[in-house]
Parts: sequence; structure tokens; C-alpha cells
Amino acid sequence: MLHDVLPSEQTAAAAVPQKRGRAIVVTSGKGGVGKTTTTANVGAALAAGGATVVLVDADVGLRNLDIVMGLEARVRHHVLDVLEGGATLDEALVTDKRVPRLKLLAAAQAREKDDVDTAAFHALIDSLRERFDFVLIDCPAGIEMGFTNAIVAADEAIVVCTPEVSAVRDADRVVGLLGERRSVQLIVNRLRPDLVRKGKMLSVDDVNAILRLPLLGVVADAPDVIVATNRGEPVALDADSPAGAAYRAIAQRITGALTGAPEIPREKTFFGKLFGGRS
Repeated sequence: MLHDVLPSEQTAAAAVPQKRGRAIVVTSGKGGVGKTTTTANVGAALAAGGATVVLVDADVGLRNLDIVMGLEARVRHHVLDVLEGGATLDEALVTDKRVPRLKLLAAAQAREKDDVDTAAFHALIDSLRERFDFVLIDCPAGIEMGFTNAIVAADEAIVVCTPEVSAVRDADRVVGLLGERRSVQLIVNRLRPDLVRKGKMLSVDDVNAILRLPLLGVVADAPDVIVATNRGEPVALDADSPAGAAYRAIAQRITGALTGAPEIPREKTFFGKLFGGRS
């Protein structure tokens, strides 16, 4: 069940940009780490907090962001329609009915990443920055042409990484390709505190010992994220979900409404689980 975001978390609206919007690419290098889910939830949290947000699916040829958002039935035009003059930007933008400040520009599913003109995509993102507080760009996996197009107009990047050696290695490669001109932050996704405690999963410190990035947030591996994603309902809009709270905290850190180190999920002890106490 979806709930309104808690009033105390709507203070993020006070810190949203007042002029040209911020273009942030959400990337990973390795596929399957939850990058699209992160884009959807961070975008929903920012919009629920008062910002105007557009999510741009740059994964031409696949197109999953609309499904994660539950908007696939309402997509009539895609990013290449806009770039090639087949539709206006307003015709292609889909408004989220749950959070009207949130809009989606879907990717083309039956086209190739090489069909995207890099300069035209840059101009499109620039135009969106004039209309929205935040432009979140869902970057395709890998480091080929799709990656180049997705990052070209972004001044900021969020690297999503799971606590796996292969994911960390690929993320490290991506950080190098992003260059020094972009502000880059890290989200550690799908953390399993029980496995970390048993030495079977990398810890957040292990991950960042290699990546050495400012930590934007940590999201635990939780069943409600999978359920919400399959339903097309961003868990960030569920006030009862710990994962939703993690995404809302990430959004507040992006706007500057929340400072300090992110909370790292911990496994509760037996008595903590039994009595609801702290581990």
C-alpha cells in the first residue's frame, strides 16, 4: 500500500534548485545492480519532496524505466521521436498520476543505441534543465555508445554498486570514465547485513575502500523493493518501508536538506527481532 511521504521529509522542497535544473546520470557499469529501480525511487522521492523531476530512460533498445514506474501503458512516444522530430517533448513526456511533479521520457525499444545523436541528446537534456529542478538519466549498462550519450550532458553522477567484487570492479572503471569534471557519489544497493556479518558479502567500507566516493546512501536488500518494482509502484512512496525511507534520505541528501553520514542497515539480534528493540 502506498502512503504519502511523511511531512518532515517534505522539507526537501526548500532546498531544490531555483534556477537551471541539475542533470544527474545514474550509472553502474555492471548490469543488474538496481540502477533503474534506483532512478525511479530517487526521482519519486525528490518529486514527493516538492521538486519538479523528469526521468530520462537512455537505455535505448531495452526500455525498462517505464515498467518500473508502472507507466508503460501510457507511453506513446519516446526519446528518439523527440530527437528526430516525430513528436514534441510535451507529447512524449508522461506525467505520474501519483506524484504530478514527476514525469518520464521513455526510451525507444525497437531502436539501437547508436541511433542516438550525441549532440542532439545533449541539447535535449539542456532543454529539460530549463524546465525541471532535476533531470535524472537512467544510463544503460556497459561503457559503449549508450554510456557516452547518457553522461554527455550530466554534471553529476550517482554510481550504483552492489557489494560484489565484479560490480565494484566495473563501477571503478565507470568512475574513471566519468572524469574529474563531474561530481560523483555512491549508492551501495542490496546490502545484506547478515551476510556481511558472516563474512560472505562485502561491507560498505569494503566497497568504498576501492571506489573512494562520497557515500550518498545505502539500501538494504528487501523483499518489498522487488514487490513494489513488479507492481510499478516506487517503494520510496511507501512511508512504512525501510527501503523507501532509505531512498527518501538519499533524495534529501541530494537536495542538501539532510547532512551527515548515511545510516548503514544492520541485522537485528534475536532479541531485537523479538521485542523490536535495537540490535
